[in-house]
Amino acid sequence: MKKIHVTDVILRDAHQSLIATRMRTEDMLPICGKLDKVGYWSLQVWGGATFDACVRFLKEDPWERLRQLRDALPNTRLQMLLRGQNLLGYRHYADDVVEAFVAKAAANGIDVFRVFDALNDLRNLETAIRAVKKSGKHAQGTICYTTSPVHTEKLFVEQAQALRDMGADSIAIKDMAGLLTPYATYDLVKAIKAAVDLPVFIHSHATAGMADQCQLKAIEAGADHIDTAISSFAWGTSHPATESMVAALRGTQWDTGLDLELLTEIADYFREIRKKYHQFESEFTREDISVQINQVPGGMMSNLANQLKEQNALGRIREVFAEIPRVRQDLGFPPLVTPTSQIVGTQAVLNVLTGERYKSITNEVKRYLQGGYGQPPAPVDATVRTKAIGKEEVIDVRPADLIKAEIDKLRKDIGELAKTEEDVLTFAMFPDIGRQFLEQRAAGTLVPEALLPVAKSGRAVEEGVATEFMIDVHGETYQVAITGVGSHEHGKRRIYLTLDGMPEEVLFEPTNAYVSAGGDARKRASKPGHVTTGMPGNIVEVLVKQGDEVKAGQSVLITEAMKMETEIHATIAGTVKAVHVSKGDRVTPGEVLIEIE
Repeated sequence: MKKIHVTDVILRDAHQSLIATRMRTEDMLPICGKLDKVGYWSLQVWGGATFDACVRFLKEDPWERLRQLRDALPNTRLQMLLRGQNLLGYRHYADDVVEAFVAKAAANGIDVFRVFDALNDLRNLETAIRAVKKSGKHAQGTICYTTSPVHTEKLFVEQAQALRDMGADSIAIKDMAGLLTPYATYDLVKAIKAAVDLPVFIHSHATAGMADQCQLKAIEAGADHIDTAISSFAWGTSHPATESMVAALRGTQWDTGLDLELLTEIADYFREIRKKYHQFESEFTREDISVQINQVPGGMMSNLANQLKEQNALGRIREVFAEIPRVRQDLGFPPLVTPTSQIVGTQAVLNVLTGERYKSITNEVKRYLQGGYGQPPAPVDATVRTKAIGKEEVIDVRPADLIKAEIDKLRKDIGELAKTEEDVLTFAMFPDIGRQFLEQRAAGTLVPEALLPVAKSGRAVEEGVATEFMIDVHGETYQVAITGVGSHEHGKRRIYLTLDGMPEEVLFEPTNAYVSAGGDARKRASKPGHVTTGMPGNIVEVLVKQGDEVKAGQSVLITEAMKMETEIHATIAGTVKAVHVSKGDRVTPGEVLIEIE
């Protein structure tokens, strides 16, 4: 008999895919005793977007989460997802940062490192795999599965062989978008097993509704491990249910040996926990065969829907889904996985919301087209590249070869705010929000984003995703939760406000007037010299000051939206008359941010 081993992703990828990575550590720890008794080969608990979400939204120290989970799960391997030279951030890091991060992750509790590169540029995995091996931990070389004219079975087999030669202990086929089909899975696994004598893991999202079938065919072809999610956080853009796969294999030569009764108890626990996070639920995390067209991966789907909701543009998500494959082709068919999923997805959003393709190009797209992330799988669109980077030289070496050692500089930059090497690495991953996190921690002002109460009627959970607003009225600040539940009557929208815990139904008539969250309303752009933005976001940097002379097209601001940065350019040549924003300000389309005369 060949026992099939199971990795459960409930503590990482499952909630990343379904509730925008918002599960808190306090909701993980109470069930760890039972999770530790199951006999999983491993539990995926860290990496991916969890590090970012802990610092940005939950105001938790991700390193402390890892240590707490390590203590609570003494008998189970802990696994993380590592983006090769990107680690957990959105740029490439110098080799010394990669080595330091892997060493600290191992020391804090990670046993298995699933290492991948968004472009399958294996040069970007070398340092991370070497560091994992040095730490004495399990290095899992990963192939990001996708479909395109250049992604063939032959190519994937060659990549598996190269990963083996790098020292990988196992091979993972990472189907982040649910693009695998059952018979394609069988053929691919069969080919890899014939060429590489290493355990093969199958990680397939259920977005297209076929992941469980793919896993069964993979097992028949010789796969050794499958990734699943406990049923209360399974299916849709998540993964096949653990209990379903355990039951399907029970009594066969591939029996997992896992206890269905214990798994059911765990599922019951998480079913109640999921209700707490109803505000992050989305209709776009259900099974949808159109993923075979738009290729949006599970983790990206829930985050994209949540981010578009923040831009007041959720109604245009289908336009964005249609634009994503076009942008992907322009960029040389990169697999859609972090960070390329964000790079492609955000550019698609900009193309849709600005009404003109590549009118505004994010800095990450420019870096990508310059070769800053590695070698694209296929040639990129020459016109788009020229529009993005002009005549700048394209990088053809491993990007990290051009990055000087930086860990000492990072230590110096963050200074005394960093109490440990782990703090330095948090700052390295996300300089702005990392610094803010450490400052708030030092000041004792860390406050996680609010969770909306579960409506007793259930309507808020079942019929709409709630949005929170802070509203200033005559000097008083009110926190308002709008569920979106109700009907339209005579141009007005029925909404439900909760003030001091007391629900009250009101009628709300939308207007086009904008009032900024800070109560400092900005006037609307109406002249050629009024600089504005194409989509809502935050000011990352102000590049000019009052009195500066600027040229038309010159960068004057850098904004951030959906974790991607975009340069805002001067609309005309002239003198900066006024600057109405500063770093950290929230801005929205149509506002005057800078005036030029």
